[in-house]
Amino acid sequence: MVQNLCYNMDVIGLGALNFDVLYLVERIARGGEEVGVIDVKSAAGGSAANTTVGLARLGLSVGFIGVVGNDSEGEFILEEFRKEHVDTSRIKVEEGHTGRAMSFVDAEGERALYILPGVNDALHLEDLDIEYVNDAKILHTSSFVSREQLEMQKALARVMKARLSFSPGMLSFKFGLDDILEIVERSDFLFLSFEELEALVKGRLDIKQDSGQSIKSKKKTLAEEGAAFLVDLGADVVSVTLGKLGCYVADGEERHFVKAYPVENVVDTTGAGDAFVAGFLYGVLSGRRLEDCGRLGNIAAAFCIREYGCRKGLPSREQLEDAFSKFAAK
Repeated sequence: MVQNLCYNMDVIGLGALNFDVLYLVERIARGGEEVGVIDVKSAAGGSAANTTVGLARLGLSVGFIGVVGNDSEGEFILEEFRKEHVDTSRIKVEEGHTGRAMSFVDAEGERALYILPGVNDALHLEDLDIEYVNDAKILHTSSFVSREQLEMQKALARVMKARLSFSPGMLSFKFGLDDILEIVERSDFLFLSFEELEALVKGRLDIKQDSGQSIKSKKKTLAEEGAAFLVDLGADVVSVTLGKLGCYVADGEERHFVKAYPVENVVDTTGAGDAFVAGFLYGVLSGRRLEDCGRLGNIAAAFCIREYGCRKGLPSREQLEDAFSKFAAK
């Protein structure tokens, strides 16, 4: 019997749980090259997990569904969640190694990422507490590595009552739109980077572009057309992050390009998308307009990339609201 049941959450996270090892390098190596490592840092990670911690920092009630190994890395991940007041009662501890993510970050904040799934592959539909999910306002889920977990996510989407927030992440490149279409169709909120959007809609849109069109203009055109295509497929709200250009947010009625929040010193872009989702969903649950949800997402992402790692720079509610007030006034 599960003890300390905790229902009526604002957001429940579902996704891979990884122990992140971050290598600060002179530059990202190409095949056959030898490049120096400047420093090594470690932290708890996982895309949906990072977003969940971001929401906890913003004062929302959150929990997480996932699996860790019965090793020191797994206990570290659980302890980090507890420190952030994330409910861990639905995280399974499995015999084996906790998932790992090895990230290489250069002086410009660009990165290369390698994933070892470990026991993340041991999470199955029967491990999920549907009542726990349905008592939440929103379920936010992100990518796993294997197809079995993707099928689990599809099955959950069919029976859940909470609003569905989905960040496909690497699924956009590994499986493609046809494979994740059922989740996209059921998504209340769909979050994509520009590169993920491009991978998903490649070959599906007939976009006429002038050869003299700038890269910025081409990005905006694809964001508009791609988001409209995904809304037509069934996603209620689509958000596309555009790096220095900010983001594009759209639903069936509104469409907005939202400028980026200024950052003087980009340290590490790892986790920026996860932070964006936290800021955006905070806006949703605060009753903000679509455009303002995009602004809050951009601000949260800007705070994140000022620090190394996915969580260190995540803002508090006070920091986010203060920055929003100043940003919106400009």
